Amino acid sequence: MAALNPPVCDFGQPAIDFALPGVDGRRYTLADCRGVNGLLVMFICNHCPYVQAIIDRLLRDCRELKEYGVGSVAIMSNDIASYPADSPAEMRRWADELAFPFPYLYDESQEVAKSYGAVCTPDFFGYNAALQLQYRGRLDASGRAPAAPDSRRELFEAMREIAASGCGPAVQKASIGCSLKWRG
Repeated sequence: MAALNPPVCDFGQPAIDFALPGVDGRRYTLADCRGVNGLLVMFICNHCPYVQAIIDRLLRDCRELKEYGVGSVAIMSNDIASYPADSPAEMRRWADELAFPFPYLYDESQEVAKSYGAVCTPDFFGYNAALQLQYRGRLDASGRAPAAPDSRRELFEAMREIAASGCGPAVQKASIGCSLKWRG
């Protein structure tokens, strides 16, 4: 399982609309997920050790970002035939167990991941109120294990800045994670 880094932020790139089923039985679009001051689109999955290492911090940050008018959505795009731990039933179990504060959506066709250019889990796309990309970086210094408790909250700080000013930080450190598991 090779670790991959996504490319640097393509500032201003527009968010791409989607209509995907959530683990709660509802269908969600981009408009359903956005907040008044921005949107965090996350590509995650259940089985990835990089996601597992950050999930508690990610949930905390997404809960706190709501206070700044930033919506969040998580999308799972892996091939579930090869990775059954990422199946919709397992997604639902994990989201319920951890009380995800955002919709957890299943991208069965993998078209949404491809349209965003997602390459790994986790892969973060932070948008401003106009849904223009302003952040494509990491959550924090975590890797396959959680970073120190006092580590800088890079994604949270960036999204808070985006909510306030509409612009993300000029310097961003790429996320690291497992490759997306493409079909065939």
